[in-house]
Amino acid sequence: MNSPVFPGVPDLFVQASQCLLTPCELEVSHLQTILDRVMTRRVDYADLYFQYARFESWSLDEGIVKVGSFSIDQGVGVRALCGEKTAFAYSDDITLAALTDAADSVRAIGRVGQDAAKIGGQRISAATSLRASSLPPPRYAADDPLASLPAEAKVRLLERLEGFARAADPRVRQVMATLAGEWRVVLVAASDGRLAADVRPLVRVSLSVIVEDEGRREQGSAGGGGRLDYAYFNDARLCEYADKAVRQAALNLEARPAPAGVMDVVLGPGWPGILLHEAVGHGLEGDFNRKGSSAFSGRIGERVAAPGVTVIDDGSLPGRRGSLSIDDEGHPTQATTLIEDGILKCYLQDGLNARLMGVSPTGNGRRESFACLPLPRMTNTYMLAGDDAPEEIIRSVKKGIYAANFGGGQVDITSGKFVFSMSEAYRIEDGKVTTPIKGATLIGNGPEAMIRVTRIGNDMALDPGVGTCGKEGQSLPVGVGLPTLRLDGITVGGTSL
Repeated sequence: MNSPVFPGVPDLFVQASQCLLTPCELEVSHLQTILDRVMTRRVDYADLYFQYARFESWSLDEGIVKVGSFSIDQGVGVRALCGEKTAFAYSDDITLAALTDAADSVRAIGRVGQDAAKIGGQRISAATSLRASSLPPPRYAADDPLASLPAEAKVRLLERLEGFARAADPRVRQVMATLAGEWRVVLVAASDGRLAADVRPLVRVSLSVIVEDEGRREQGSAGGGGRLDYAYFNDARLCEYADKAVRQAALNLEARPAPAGVMDVVLGPGWPGILLHEAVGHGLEGDFNRKGSSAFSGRIGERVAAPGVTVIDDGSLPGRRGSLSIDDEGHPTQATTLIEDGILKCYLQDGLNARLMGVSPTGNGRRESFACLPLPRMTNTYMLAGDDAPEEIIRSVKKGIYAANFGGGQVDITSGKFVFSMSEAYRIEDGKVTTPIKGATLIGNGPEAMIRVTRIGNDMALDPGVGTCGKEGQSLPVGVGLPTLRLDGITVGGTSL
């Protein structure tokens, strides 16, 4: 059976079973037995998460590919939920014996004879019979990207990238580049009868350059990728990365100290959406709001952003870095409207927090690997475009900052306070982008910053595919997006007045 969207791609459940179950002499009936074993202690819910993953990375420095790595990671996680309690065990040994031991460990969360919790007015006392879930078409092809180029071609790809960077500016002194790929197969079996699978490719190129002029050195970076194979990185795209990284470094050579104070700030489209991800997105994750620890807790139906601000998290975008066909609990991903025209509509939910809050999962239960618990996490989080032309937004600012790109940042979920560094920024003077500046930081509060949005551009763009999100020690690929945005009265940290 082939996918109707990606011809030649086998049914994902069949492919996952052949990869994860058949080599270990397991069948679906064995998974049913394990789930039934856990549920005998009257827990509310149980699931099994199988994973097989291959990773590789190639790194170039000083004109030589010095490092190449390859690894395989496989195993199974077994989870049981009882009320707010979670029991979890995992093993890198995918055998019936290991599954049985894990099931016996996690079912201790329940008690013999204990009534199961009521969910939706019904008592859950046994696992529902497993059957393959009806899922939407896959969001990406299932081919292994690691096999899409021979080793020699991967080395040449990095060498060409270095050549493009050096050709872009004679002041380039150092080029560091990395090519990375991953192929992951997952299979989820749950006590509610859900049986789902996904096969996930992921590739990325990262580039960093150092330019030097009259003894002064500056750095620039670029890159991209997605749920694709290495053919995505053609010469035109590699040239684009090289030009962007070198241009950023060269601009920093000319940059002047950033001003400080409260001023109007214009964010560029695309990657500056990382501010939206950090300052707003994390605060809308279900676990923080169930526990009342987010600045957005208890505010469904309230205005949390300016009129016109609509924020969406969408894991179903084809081929994007943050996309998934299913989340790591087997729920289909979807486009979830979090904020609509400034009004808070809902939170991002995994299964546990959705159940405890009395709502439906949104397909945002994600985990780094089989050895980790799923958490409510973002996928691709972006703001919808408005009606304003970007050049008109710039012209509307008499004195301020244009932030074209961001570096690192951090946010306090409880207060919503954030600090972000700008990796590429300029002064705006009398409606024109003028002098490049360096050392600028953006300081504020997530909900307050969203209220200060006064103009929304018509140029919404997604980032090039470089985002990685950390939460509770787990790192996951994500996407962000933003149109050109004007925020009034935002605090800018700098080195001059």
